[in-house]
Amino acid sequence: MQWVKWKESALNDLADIIDYIEQYNPVASRKLHQQIVHVAENLPQHPYLYRPGRVAGTREIVVHPNYLVVYHIDDFEIEILGVLHARQEYP
Repeated sequence: MQWVKWKESALNDLADIIDYIEQYNPVASRKLHQQIVHVAENLPQHPYLYRPGRVAGTREIVVHPNYLVVYHIDDFEIEILGVLHARQEYP
């Protein structure tokens, strides 16, 4: 079974999103943070459950209608590459 590793930039993405939302709605920011962490922690059980990503070799989780978690799977680990708002230009 693979384990989940977060890129530093993905952790920064998540912190920025949560900090921004917290200014306006602390409850929603905590809920979104919990949702994102939960899906990331459960990825090793079903790593191919989510849709193929826009970038070759990646996959994307839609968390809430507005946020994406982008990740890559290899033989030993699942790497979270980024967390972004669905309207952000990506890649």
